Amino acid sequence: MEIQPYLFFNGRCEEAIAFYRSALDAQELMKLRMKDAPPNPARPVPPEHADKIMHATLVVGSTHVLMSDGDCGEGGNTVHAGFSLSVTVDDRAAGEKYFNALADGGQVMMPFQQTFWTSGFGMLTDRFGVPWMVNVRDQQAAPK
Repeated sequence: MEIQPYLFFNGRCEEAIAFYRSALDAQELMKLRMKDAPPNPARPVPPEHADKIMHATLVVGSTHVLMSDGDCGEGGNTVHAGFSLSVTVDDRAAGEKYFNALADGGQVMMPFQQTFWTSGFGMLTDRFGVPWMVNVRDQQAAPK
């Protein structure tokens, strides 16, 4: 079994894909636009949404992150509540790199810093309203 996050970006998915490709070295696996779907008379796609993203898959490390523009409502940020995406890396330099890239245009909730369990951990909400935790997988600071 796998659990994969599926994020909705309310019309900003194309921008989010570009951001995560840069910030997380993500690879775009596939992308389907609204206009690629077979016509559905019961639910026609408005012409202004034809190029919006119905479904996309990014590969971040070994994880598939699924994404969509959703119904493209009013634009702006979708509310992402009740969860946080967690990035775990093997060294502090990588942790700082990803934390700073994700924080660009977002809001830092807890600066990236040493804690009692690791040499680096921080929390932020990115420019799309997605909450993140970045954690270094080490035992350097773990209590004995």
